[in-house]
Amino acid sequence: MADSEAKTIAQTELDNAVGERAVVDADPAETAEWLSSLQYVLKSKGAERARFLLDQLRDRAATEGVQLPSETETPYVNTIPRKDQPAYPGNRELERRIKSIVRWNAMAMVTRGNKRSDGIGGHISTFASSATLYEVAFNHFFQGRGEDGYSGDTIYFQGHASPGMYSRAFLEGRLTEENLENFRRELADGGGLCSYPHPWLMPGFWEYPTVSMGLGPIMAIYQARFNEYLRDRGLKDTSKQRVWAFLGDGECDEPETLGAITLAAREKLDNLIFVINCNLQRLDGPVRGNGKIIQELESIFRGAGWNVIKVVWGDDWDELLERDTSGLLVRRMNEVVDGQFQKYTVMPGSYIREHFFGKYPELLELVKNYSDERLEKLRRGGHDPEKVYAAYHQAVNSKNGRPTVILAKTVKGYGLGEAGEGKNVAHNQKKLNEAELLEFRTRFGIPISDDEVGKAPFYKPPANSQEVKYLTERREEHGGYVPSRPTEHPTIEVPSLDEYRKYTADSKGKAVSTTQAFVRLLTDLCNDKKIGKHIVPIVPDESRTFGMEGMFKQIGIYAHAGQLYEPVDSAQVMYYKEAQDGQILEEGITEAGSMSSFNAAGTAYSLHGVNMIPFFVYYSMFGFQRIGDLIWAAADMRAKGFLIGGTAGRTTLNGEGLQHQDGHSLLNAIAFPTVRAYDPAFAYELTVIVMDGLKRMYQDGEDAIYYITAENDNYEHPAMPEGVEEGIIKGMYKFNSHDVDGAKARVQLFGSGAILNSVIDAQKILAEKYNIASDIWSVTSYTQLRREAGDCERWNMLHPTETPRKSYLEQQLEGVEGPFISASDYVRALGEQLTPWVPGDYFVLGTDGMGRSETREALRRHFEVDAQSITIAALYRLSKAGVVSAEDVDQAITDLDYDRDKPNPYFA
Repeated sequence: MADSEAKTIAQTELDNAVGERAVVDADPAETAEWLSSLQYVLKSKGAERARFLLDQLRDRAATEGVQLPSETETPYVNTIPRKDQPAYPGNRELERRIKSIVRWNAMAMVTRGNKRSDGIGGHISTFASSATLYEVAFNHFFQGRGEDGYSGDTIYFQGHASPGMYSRAFLEGRLTEENLENFRRELADGGGLCSYPHPWLMPGFWEYPTVSMGLGPIMAIYQARFNEYLRDRGLKDTSKQRVWAFLGDGECDEPETLGAITLAAREKLDNLIFVINCNLQRLDGPVRGNGKIIQELESIFRGAGWNVIKVVWGDDWDELLERDTSGLLVRRMNEVVDGQFQKYTVMPGSYIREHFFGKYPELLELVKNYSDERLEKLRRGGHDPEKVYAAYHQAVNSKNGRPTVILAKTVKGYGLGEAGEGKNVAHNQKKLNEAELLEFRTRFGIPISDDEVGKAPFYKPPANSQEVKYLTERREEHGGYVPSRPTEHPTIEVPSLDEYRKYTADSKGKAVSTTQAFVRLLTDLCNDKKIGKHIVPIVPDESRTFGMEGMFKQIGIYAHAGQLYEPVDSAQVMYYKEAQDGQILEEGITEAGSMSSFNAAGTAYSLHGVNMIPFFVYYSMFGFQRIGDLIWAAADMRAKGFLIGGTAGRTTLNGEGLQHQDGHSLLNAIAFPTVRAYDPAFAYELTVIVMDGLKRMYQDGEDAIYYITAENDNYEHPAMPEGVEEGIIKGMYKFNSHDVDGAKARVQLFGSGAILNSVIDAQKILAEKYNIASDIWSVTSYTQLRREAGDCERWNMLHPTETPRKSYLEQQLEGVEGPFISASDYVRALGEQLTPWVPGDYFVLGTDGMGRSETREALRRHFEVDAQSITIAALYRLSKAGVVSAEDVDQAITDLDYDRDKPNPYFA
């Protein structure tokens, strides 16, 4: 752009008054007196006294009706002035060389991968912008796991920056050149590297999956709170363990990123540090082209009660700021919007001179001795190690009961030059051509020849080099390498099913729900001598809905500050009791926050070496469909625990209507490999499943999550039949048989959850009205049956000459004649999973369609899963087999008072 054009833009900006106009000072002499007084107080009595006086003035002004502007935003400059910066403790030159090598290898890894296999992908620009933020932390702040393996910091790395973490681990000797060569080719010989942080794929390296944006920040907040929970309950001293979350400014658009920041301040989590890489750019363009994201975030976090440290300008700007006695430079910094700052990054110094400084003659005078090249190289604060160190140092030493956020201004693609530095295309940059590689090599001083540079070879100094020695020593001093994760973990002894046999007895004629049965079991587990203190009940403001209020007084609701008030129901037996050592995590109305607590508790075994057992109880409808991404993250990070889908089933929670009626969570759960999903009908089934989960996850060490539906439909529960424990866990068992003298036919009836009662009623109708015998099978898990059957079939396909394996489902149904009728409170696709393995005619009923408010009886007739619907389905399938006539089916529809012309519930 020509200088004349730049001047025109600057003049237009001035004419249009972009930014704030200075308020006219009606009495400069009076202003000078006030400022002089403030300066006197600062020099003679210090900042605390000055702050006190300013607070008094503000309060008096407010009482006099003077409206003051918000105090949540400060000028667009560094929070820590140069005079307050601590001395930098490291070897700046060595650290610069290490960082340059790390940057080169991170870039080479992505570039080589995409040259070899076009489309592999990867990201260069995110780490390029954040390399200094990470390297300063690696060298001076991140605490490793230490000698016991469980004493370090928790770090949520920004997912797109993963190449930088791999590159550093390569220099540390933890990854090989072959690993780097196989970036994003995880099935390649020699082992590859996953795209982003995935503990499931690299269990000895990554700890937390973060690339699904927004999940890292919210999980970090609840992890920091869970660390305090462990300490307050006396389970582990976590006082020296910090939680770091690295994220991008564009990521803050995700509701999960900022949705829980008030919790962090409310709970006084000064063990938590957010580092937001403000490179002003998201995938398609500026994050806030017409605004200022750093100022916006500062206001949000200050308003939420956080310490905010802005790292906006590098040390190149210190001299200019100190020489600017007019305040115009800060004013100009405040005026310019982010889209224009991004423009400055890609323009020559002449443009910066004329457009940024040229708006005010005084600023042009300020830089008259600066060459265009010098103006072009003025650094952003996030690329200045001393500025970053000062911010981290203040963050880790701020023990004021507040979490800290560091807002660091950087340039996306920093160092990529023409390949993408500061450009909108930077996020998608995957390759560099030879000229760009030469520029990168030269800029960062990588000792690779011109002849070799086009191949983007990896570079690793010798083990005895200064760089490797320094890097190794710094990590040894700080407790070892990060990220890292132990692959062997402690286990605990859990109670056996025999110790909880009372829950397998009948309900003694009393109608109860499976939710009630679960709460009783959970209450006893919390008192268990072996595992009671390890149980973590988690509820999102629905304890009373699930009948858990009896646990309030018994084990208390966790509150870091204890209970500072007398609850309105204090006179009641089951009053709302908060306590510093409380056991229940009552999270308020947030399933995402509750799931984040589940993830923290469910990975305590790997982070802290302490087996915690989370039971997250929630409205079933608001689980997999609302927080499926966080459940997926839980599976990725190998979390363990129990998800309890309370008030589950499409027709079980009848009055609440469509938004609350869950007919598909079990279908959604199919997609989660570590989730074992069950739909128990009776208390004994639920008990067997819970005890199995405790043993497998915490005593045997299996990585799994047990999802158990629990209904609020009250009915009598029978005692557990002999020998059904295995079937309950594997997914099905024969519940009963009803023989009929001279029976016309026999049918097999599958039922689960509350709908098993409809199946039992249908069995009676078939016998008494239509002379048909039947067997009832309680199907506790269609998904577990299908997974095992599918695994056997795969094995048989790949071993055609060997004796075929038979799945548990096939073994149970071997020699059994159909037809087979399945009914559940979930969509038909759940039961239809078994179609390939059911030996004969198989017909599935389910609750496809939109829910609505009605009685349970009316809803079950509407969705065609009541006893009459099951009866008609059985007769219909028998007629298809020629056992009964079509006329018999037609008459049955009439006799059962069934509306054959009612709308199909799927479309109703």
